[in-house]
Amino acid sequence: MREILIMTFSNLIKSGDNIFIHGAAATPSVLIDQLVQMAPHLKDVTIYHLHTYGDVNYAKPEMAGSFNVVNLFVGSNIRNYMNYDRVDYLPCFLSEIGQLFRSRKIALDVALVHVSPSDQQGFCSLGTSVDVARAAVDSAKIVIAQVNPQMPRTHGDGFVPVSKINFEIDIDQPLFTSKASIPTEAELNIGKFISELVEDGSTLQTGIGAVPDAALDALKHHRNLGLHSEMWSNHALELIKKGIIDNSRKKVHPGKSVAAFVTGDKELFQFVHDNPSTLFLEASYVNQPNTIARNPKVVAINSCVEMDLTGQVCADSVGPKIISGVGGQMDFLRAAVLSEGGKPIMAMTSRSAKGFPKIRCHLRPGSGVVTTRSHIHWVVTEYGRVDLAGLTLNQRAKALIQISHPEDREKLTYDWQQMIQTI
Repeated sequence: MREILIMTFSNLIKSGDNIFIHGAAATPSVLIDQLVQMAPHLKDVTIYHLHTYGDVNYAKPEMAGSFNVVNLFVGSNIRNYMNYDRVDYLPCFLSEIGQLFRSRKIALDVALVHVSPSDQQGFCSLGTSVDVARAAVDSAKIVIAQVNPQMPRTHGDGFVPVSKINFEIDIDQPLFTSKASIPTEAELNIGKFISELVEDGSTLQTGIGAVPDAALDALKHHRNLGLHSEMWSNHALELIKKGIIDNSRKKVHPGKSVAAFVTGDKELFQFVHDNPSTLFLEASYVNQPNTIARNPKVVAINSCVEMDLTGQVCADSVGPKIISGVGGQMDFLRAAVLSEGGKPIMAMTSRSAKGFPKIRCHLRPGSGVVTTRSHIHWVVTEYGRVDLAGLTLNQRAKALIQISHPEDREKLTYDWQQMIQTI
């Protein structure tokens, strides 16, 4: 029988604690609200999380003194509060975050999670986001859960014994959803170019964003595709429902769609509920290059903020302003190279939504290199695709200029020549 400690939420959290908050669709909004209400009684509590949905009142300036925030991935809801002091960013591969928790390098006192009700065997499920939440639950001294019948019970690493939960709040409310993107003409062109690189029987990884989504939409005439991805959403679900993704050619977890987390709508959440064809595993495993590469024809489809003419990629910031995170891009691109017949693909529109060139002679000042030039092979824009593998720096520059925006090519050529003449 379940043993629930007779103590209130407020008794379990104290000043100076390190607190993990479950992320994405599993963001525990009720627990967050209660935590914020405790602000007047707390000092120097540090909150760790990946991207979350909903209000981030704990990050507001008036919460200084009560809460510090360490973002492991910066979501859109917290970007305007980033000051790199009280609200900061920790650059780290998603695959390594769990080890930070387990090694106690980041010593978690409390984990706030969002789980399904317990099953007959006494296990709740972390549902839509196992990623680093599994490691947080395992290593935190105290686990506080909001228990929700609308959280799907997913198969894999996300089962949590009820004996591990110190305090629970029962709720019944929809999960956070994300809307499917509507691709632009440029993104549709990119999707078409990518689809021509994907062979039947390939194992797919897709990142977050309109470009990877457009690539998935362009694969509706393919066959026997597999899915082993850090995350997937409704665009992948459509391919699963049509039988295009059937995971029949995979070597690792054949017949299973593998992810660390999913985002999407209610249809997706209902699909993964108690579905043995979907596996939710720790990010440390899902994103492990040697594991991924055992699958044949791994196609890693990622996007970025910008790329320089040598192939260096910035994916987590606009200049010095952090807008996302490191994630698993490098892990999957490397795995695609190691996979037999694999293709690592970096895809992006030639210009940003505001009209700035994404292929540049130099990355903007303050930009960080998330993916090195040596990891980059295929690059795709709406103007074509090039394979940089085996090309010298000068050859790479010329190839990238050819798929840049036509109005940017003359300046890029001039800037490149000026640069190499001054070396």
